[in-house]
Amino acid sequence: MAAPVAAAVGGLRRAIRRSPSWRGPSCRPLSSAPPPTQATAVRDAFLSFFRDRHGHRLVPSASVRPRGDPSLLFVNAGMNQFKPIFLGTVDPRSEMAGFRRVANSQKCVRAGGRHNDLEDVGRDLSHHTFFEMLGNWAFGGEYFKEKACSMAWELLTQVYGIPKDRLWVSYFGGDPKAGLDPDLESRDIWLSLGVPASRVLSFGLQENFWEMGDTGPCGPCTEIHYDLAGGVGAPQLVELWNLVFMQLNRETDGSLQPLPQRHVDTGMGLERLVAVLQGRRSTYDTDLFSPLLKAIHQGCGAPPYLGRVGAADEGRTDMAYRVVADHIRTLSVCIADGVFPGMSGAPLVLRRILRRAVRFSTEVLRAPPGFLGSLVPVVVETLGHTYPELQKNSAQIANLVSEDEAAFLASLQRGRRIIDRTLQRLGPSDVFPAEVAWSLSMSGDLGLPLDLVELMLEEKGVQMDPAGLARLAQEEAQRRAQQAEPVEEQGLRLDVHALGELQRQGVPPTDDSPKYNYCLRPSGGYEFGTCEAQVLQLYTEDGTAVASVGEGQRCGLLLDRTNFYAEQGGQTSDRGYLVRVGQQDVLFPVARAQVCGGFILHEAVAPEYLKVGDQVQLHVDKAWRLGCMEKHTATHLLNWALRQTLGPGTEQRGSHLNPERLRFDVATQAPLTSEQLRAVEITVQEAVRQDEAVYIEEVALAHTAHVPGLRSLDEVYPDPVRVVSVGVPVAHALDPASQAALQTSVELCCGTHLLRTGAVGDLVIIGERQLTKGTTRLLAVTGEQAQQAREVGQSLAQEVEAATERLSQGSRDVVEAQRLSKDMGRLIDAVDTAVMPQWQRRELQATLKVLQRRANTAIRKLEIRQAAQKTQELLQRHSEGPLIVDTVSTESLSVLVKVVRQLCEQVPSSSVLLLSPQPLGHVLCACQVAQSATPAFTAEAWALAVCSHMGGKAWGSRVVAQGTGSTADLEAALRTARAYALNQL
Repeated sequence: MAAPVAAAVGGLRRAIRRSPSWRGPSCRPLSSAPPPTQATAVRDAFLSFFRDRHGHRLVPSASVRPRGDPSLLFVNAGMNQFKPIFLGTVDPRSEMAGFRRVANSQKCVRAGGRHNDLEDVGRDLSHHTFFEMLGNWAFGGEYFKEKACSMAWELLTQVYGIPKDRLWVSYFGGDPKAGLDPDLESRDIWLSLGVPASRVLSFGLQENFWEMGDTGPCGPCTEIHYDLAGGVGAPQLVELWNLVFMQLNRETDGSLQPLPQRHVDTGMGLERLVAVLQGRRSTYDTDLFSPLLKAIHQGCGAPPYLGRVGAADEGRTDMAYRVVADHIRTLSVCIADGVFPGMSGAPLVLRRILRRAVRFSTEVLRAPPGFLGSLVPVVVETLGHTYPELQKNSAQIANLVSEDEAAFLASLQRGRRIIDRTLQRLGPSDVFPAEVAWSLSMSGDLGLPLDLVELMLEEKGVQMDPAGLARLAQEEAQRRAQQAEPVEEQGLRLDVHALGELQRQGVPPTDDSPKYNYCLRPSGGYEFGTCEAQVLQLYTEDGTAVASVGEGQRCGLLLDRTNFYAEQGGQTSDRGYLVRVGQQDVLFPVARAQVCGGFILHEAVAPEYLKVGDQVQLHVDKAWRLGCMEKHTATHLLNWALRQTLGPGTEQRGSHLNPERLRFDVATQAPLTSEQLRAVEITVQEAVRQDEAVYIEEVALAHTAHVPGLRSLDEVYPDPVRVVSVGVPVAHALDPASQAALQTSVELCCGTHLLRTGAVGDLVIIGERQLTKGTTRLLAVTGEQAQQAREVGQSLAQEVEAATERLSQGSRDVVEAQRLSKDMGRLIDAVDTAVMPQWQRRELQATLKVLQRRANTAIRKLEIRQAAQKTQELLQRHSEGPLIVDTVSTESLSVLVKVVRQLCEQVPSSSVLLLSPQPLGHVLCACQVAQSATPAFTAEAWALAVCSHMGGKAWGSRVVAQGTGSTADLEAALRTARAYALNQL
């Protein structure tokens, strides 16, 4: 290749790898005949093309909320819902098992997790968190490369009218190290379709080889690219369509094996396709976004959108337009599919998206309060016809967005003041303190996501401290691990001398009654009051009492009153922050609170000077507290359900809870059965479904004596004592004649609780083990986590049902039987480790144990049958003699060993070595030495000599051995085997 041509191709390869953003308007008409250009028409044309011209079945888009797939936060590709087909785990009786060729438009979200475009949205003209993926699929070899490529070319050039000279293609160029040949078949198909060789480029594994994950189906892909330049100057290529040909399987050992059934999986982003067809320089300039951009302009009064990026986008106005337009689409689609802003997993990512949108709309675009919710009808207008769930839930979406926007606005203003004040104290070359950034992100409802803090600092030309943030993240992870399995923490504590000094000074115990000051709003949310207090004493990390603390110092604060819940009664401590009264822009993050002899010590970091006598205002992390309330009420329901299921004599042995999960220890005569675990969950679900009121009241301790069914632990309770009763007023529950405490949950408890049971959502027991003889420990999750656990369990149950059906149908050959056995092993591992209902885990484990045994028996029978067939073929080729060295076609080392054994049984005087060539140059080896051979002739040495020649390894004994290697010259390996044996014989 001439140097200039090579340089040009190299430049194109780099251009494709960069996948550049749109840089300018298209300068040529795309077709003489008017193609479908409105986004709705483009989507409809795609679906009609595959349905009407090529017999594809149209399937609806799956929800963006993955069902039973904990590896995903959101559905991020069209193929997600078809994973059971690709993995071979689809139930043969299901509707999906009948799919052969299908097409659809799939809602996708790429934010958080492995595929995360969130932080790029707005910075350029092409990134989105929500997009639509147009795709067509062929399963089980219904069609493959030639048909897939020709249909794609037909749709783009004939239906959409894209000029052929604007299209380039790439294909997999092979990888010798991985033993993968170039995909010359795809190259030749494109050449036969008329694509010039100069516009057909080859790439390696990174660009043109697709893998589902670390293991599983994979294969080469070919991509179609569009030239934005249109022949004017250097090509500017952007990917339009990716066609994946699943023909291999990545095994757990990293090797690649051919799939028994090949599949086609294609994906093309609707937004980018529409931009090409409408001749726009940006996906944001299409009719998918223009109604939103117009509504934003009208609602904010900001300058009109001009599509600028980088330094040209003064004040980041256009970036804000793009962020708000993208994010309101994502929020609307996710909420319509049942994903709501929250505190973990996908809900936490959605919360970040909403807060990012609020920040850009209010601070950059100067939008009025409630503005984001007003954009929801525009999203419904553009997408609701295709995705009717948006129309159905439009009012709920708008209300939820507006509520969360209003809740965050005050926090955003306070966060901005804190950032501005901190910046005033920095030198010109200083980085932003990690402690301040971290406290902003972790302080409950203040919660400015770190990426948002970083963006706000970037606008000021200031960088964050990545090393400091990494350290704080590690400390937070350690703290959470300690809360999951609580141990005695080595934190700030008041020793006996400090407590004695406080008592000598006459300092009264901390008044923590404000921790119960919360109420349930008519909208269903909880409102937590703030609390003003005075600093009575400060302590350094070593417990020394001091009059003041300085900047960056970790310290303990003793206040006269607090609304923080200090860890006790099995409930983890609150966290949050405090500010000095009259100085709202300096935030003191509080990591935890603990009880020390009636005094409550708050562990905090002081960003500025703080002294004894200062007046402060305390704010609990509302989401954290609410999570604890949810788990504590669920713990009471679980305790009651256990007594209902196991009998009234069932006793609690202890518990611990945090916002993520709860742990409950119960006295049992024997491990709980699957039926008992399920019955307990059903009992709790019923109480949750009824959304019963939770009554809480302080009463004299004497009034709680001799109440039948009243639950209490073997510990000292205060007088008066708090009573928590579900569904029955406390006075009625404590009436000895009412028997109410036998019919519902009534306990003595100092913890914080929900005011209605419905907010628990659900409860799933995800773990159960024997602590000691007579004591069982249960682990449980609630709410969204419980729902996900049930979905995972249901998904795994369907996979086990599918495996049962596949096993009952029998296997045609050893390879199919071994693949089924491997699937059983993978399922066993998945069931053992998944977060799922424990009762269901037990049932599936029992089923899988039987299935694995049946699968192994089937493999042995098939292997013996196949080995007998191979043995007879070899006996026909070899007359009796001292040596048999040959090749055998088999996919299994186990079968090869059986063939060797059967040969030696039928010809006892012969020593046998067999090689079996495998894909990608691998070779299997097995041998057995006749008993009449000389003592120096051992099977292990023989196999080692042959496998070493092939660059492999061998193992075994004097009589039998096996091994593996790789070679392209099998005859040379056979010659080595014969020569070694003859030399020994």
